[in-house]
Formats: sequence, C-alpha cells, structure tokens
Amino acid sequence: MTLKASVYIATSLDGFIARESGELDWLMVATTSSDDHGYAAYMATVDTLVMGRNTYEKVLTFGEWPYPHKRVVVLSSTLGQAEGVEVHPGPIADLLEHLRDTGARSLYLDGGQVVQSFLREGRVDELTITRIPVLLGSGIPLFGALAGDVKLQHVRSTTFENGFVQSTYRVLR
Repeated sequence: MTLKASVYIATSLDGFIARESGELDWLMVATTSSDDHGYAAYMATVDTLVMGRNTYEKVLTFGEWPYPHKRVVVLSSTLGQAEGVEVHPGPIADLLEHLRDTGARSLYLDGGQVVQSFLREGRVDELTITRIPVLLGSGIPLFGALAGDVKLQHVRSTTFENGFVQSTYRVLR
C-alpha cells in the first residue's frame, strides 16, 4: 500500500513558520478573512497527522483540540503517554512501517522539525506552502540543511485577496 506524505503549512515571506519563541501571533492576525484557504478540502484528503512534540504542545495552547476526527501521531522520543494521540519515538522508517501496517494512507506532516526530517529522508511527496506577506527577520525556519537538492515540480499557485500566495509542489524522485 502506498503511503502519501504531504505538508500544508504557512510561512512568513522570509520562510519562518514561527518566531524563535514558537509564537504564532503574526499568523493569527494576518487576516480577517473567513476563507480557510483550502484547509478543509486538504484535511478531507488525509487520515493521519504526524507532528513533532513542539507543534503538539503549541496546538494544546489553542484551546479545543482541532483534530477530533483524525488520527494524530506525535513523533517524540521524550514525550510519555498523551491523551488522544499516539506517541512514536521514531526513526521515520519505523514510523512509516507502523503507519502502513495500521491502515494509514495519507499523512499530513506538521511542524518544522518533522517536515525537515521527512525531507532529509526523502519521504515527502507534496508541499503546499502559503506565504503570508510579513517579514519576521528571524524565527523557526520551515526548511533546514539537506544532504542534497530536493527537486520540485510546481503544481499550482493561488493568490488570495488578503495577499496570501499558496503554492503546491510535487517532490520529484
């Protein structure tokens, strides 16, 4: 069974997913639009979310759990049991084998370290990146060091009234 792994994430124009402190205040006030920028449609295509511990802990601060009907796996070697999610210590190859064996078909990768790790392992199939028109100057980058180039094929770009630009890329192997 094929397991598709995709990324759906927002960055500042200079490529940061959060401030160095992990804060997302710049993203939360980026628009007053009620448009979800394709998020619900994207979520309908995935059955499992894989996120890192930092992302999981940030999501817990949002109040109500935003993924009540999705399987969520937190990739962490230090987190013990957590209510409503599975915790997996890695490595990624073991996680993917476990997910395939337990019926996962389409993964949503969330969090900078998870995205970077999956990219380094050559395990990302598609990236959808929404660029928010703000420069942060520093923060947590979406991308990090890679062993080699990751070649991408542009699938589509969409612009929104609020200035967001969303681009989807297929990873070429």
